[in-house]
Amino acid sequence: MRGKSARYLSAALVIVMTGGLMLSGCSGKSESSGKTEIEILQYKPEAATYFDQVEEQFNATHDDIHLTIDSPNDASTILRTRFIREDYPDIIGIGGDINYSYYVDAEILADVSDYEGMENIKDSYIDIAEGLEFVPTDGTFIVPYVANAAGILYNRDMFEEHGWEIPTNWGELMSLCEEIQAEGILPFYFGFRDTWTCLAPWNGIAVDLAPADLCKQVNRGEANFTEGYKEAAEKYLELISYGPEDPIAYGYNDACTAFARGESAMYPIGSYAVPQILSVNPEMNIDSFVMPASDNTEDNTLNSGIDLGFCVTAECENKEAAYEVLDFLLEDENIQAYIDDQNAVPCKEGDFELAPMLDGMSEYIETGNMTDYQDHYYPSEMAVDAQLQTFVINKDVDAFLEKFDSDWLRYNRDIIRTVEEYEEEHGSIE
Repeated sequence: MRGKSARYLSAALVIVMTGGLMLSGCSGKSESSGKTEIEILQYKPEAATYFDQVEEQFNATHDDIHLTIDSPNDASTILRTRFIREDYPDIIGIGGDINYSYYVDAEILADVSDYEGMENIKDSYIDIAEGLEFVPTDGTFIVPYVANAAGILYNRDMFEEHGWEIPTNWGELMSLCEEIQAEGILPFYFGFRDTWTCLAPWNGIAVDLAPADLCKQVNRGEANFTEGYKEAAEKYLELISYGPEDPIAYGYNDACTAFARGESAMYPIGSYAVPQILSVNPEMNIDSFVMPASDNTEDNTLNSGIDLGFCVTAECENKEAAYEVLDFLLEDENIQAYIDDQNAVPCKEGDFELAPMLDGMSEYIETGNMTDYQDHYYPSEMAVDAQLQTFVINKDVDAFLEKFDSDWLRYNRDIIRTVEEYEEEHGSIE
């Protein structure tokens, strides 16, 4: 167990994240005679139909456990509020981002290293989860379920018609953009009016050019973003020069629609955008490739992170029943159903059929050559998406990086202090 200071710090972080908001009507355990009650609260409302079906199928096939799965629109806020009230679900379904890091540090999650199902989870996603810990923590605290993949979506028919080759390094990508422009076609579309979309190409570029643990290096005082992100920032501006004249004028839906209508050859976004694109043009032939941001093809890596994982809370009264629920969720047919419904990437080893728009990324998925999103380490208070939008407008690399460094120290100071205290007690973090 870590010291009280870390626990008190983590509790404070959870309270700050809620902004003092208190919600009424948080449900407790429901009563079903003779059955163990297991409650899951998961944060993917777009997958609510899938989880409704899982709940129904589980309860129809299990006599001793009753499963309830909640898929609210604002699960993160509800979770934090329930944590403050010490009203814990048995299992939470969350993404592998900084909120997960907070929950591990606050000791809200149970160690699931004894769960046999972990043996079938790909090592790459277990490594990604461990990388999110602020300081090394004994145990495993999440069962990665599905991941997403981000890079560059492209119009396969348009590429075949013009004979364009898939680029494998930055020079080839820039040459391709020039070739596409020469045909009177816009290489990229962006939807930067919605600030969160600014992160998609940024993450894709940064995973190739910056160390995967750059944020942790900065927390240890061993690096800074001015140096670590300089090349990424310069190439980010170069990339957007091949998009609309004013990328801030268009939102996410605008960009999806324009790409679906053939107004650009490529769209740097995650696989999660495909359903929106196909809603405009159901017949569109979409494929994808990793962002080739490095000058060396060998440095390419797939930008992928844990989109949904399941954590048993430390307060769960029946861990054995919770594991039985996880066993059901991890059955191949259930994972395949989720993949089909959400265009996801499985975190479990196995022979799963992926969506065709992931064909160009399959080699990276199969070999485990993937790196987590840099923004999964960013404090939400930094609003890096808004900073990137301002960067797109001002195009001042030095100012962007200077602000990134200063804001990091401002909004991450408590985590930096936690790292310092850990190193004082245990020595340098490797």
